[in-house]
Amino acid sequence: MSLKRKQGPLYQQIQKILKDRILHGVYPLGSIIPSEPQLEKEFGVSKMTVRGAVQELAQEGYVQKKSGVGTIVMRNTSHQKLSKGKRFTELLVEEGQKLEKKVLNSRLLTNNTGTEEYGLYGPHRQRIERLYILNGQPYIHLIHFLAAAALPGGGKEEMNGDIQSLYDSLEENDILLENFKDRFFVEPAAPEVCQLLKIPPGTHVLKRLRNSFDGEGRLIEHSIGCYNTELHHYLVSYDT
Repeated sequence: MSLKRKQGPLYQQIQKILKDRILHGVYPLGSIIPSEPQLEKEFGVSKMTVRGAVQELAQEGYVQKKSGVGTIVMRNTSHQKLSKGKRFTELLVEEGQKLEKKVLNSRLLTNNTGTEEYGLYGPHRQRIERLYILNGQPYIHLIHFLAAAALPGGGKEEMNGDIQSLYDSLEENDILLENFKDRFFVEPAAPEVCQLLKIPPGTHVLKRLRNSFDGEGRLIEHSIGCYNTELHHYLVSYDT
């Protein structure tokens, strides 16, 4: 996997990737993450860079090194403020599911590419299309539209689309989402979505439209999700 130096220190980028894998069940609770030599080869970095990334994870309580055994995953839940927005994926991981996220495409949009109907005004926006894969099978097709306020350089630069947790990345950029408004309905999936989810043409799916707002009431994200609930039900957990 290639890293980009302009996105920060390499050890921090690796730490974020490993943390995302833990939170999404790629490295389950109690499992051993790849060895330092394996991570050096995967990311093309030095031993010290990998060691720094693993030490960061250990300080946060996600992993623990055990002599003669390896580095073991000790925690797989996040303490971030955005737990409400991420609760569904956390439930899947707590069930022992393995959830992977594949970026299909990511690009900047300008005024003439038209997402104003979603309320995302401004000179630039970003569109990120992703496919969630549950235990090796396509499960959710998601398209995110991010407002310019959420992007580096005031919207002139793209957020890294190759990420597991979009909400974590927003929070790391000091964008705190305080309110989510979801709308659900069932309708036949578009032909290209059926193909991606590997379901018969015209299959009805659960569709979720989400608007995410910051503390000032600004719309930061609009997303469109199509869920193959035949593979797994959509679960909502309300904290009391």
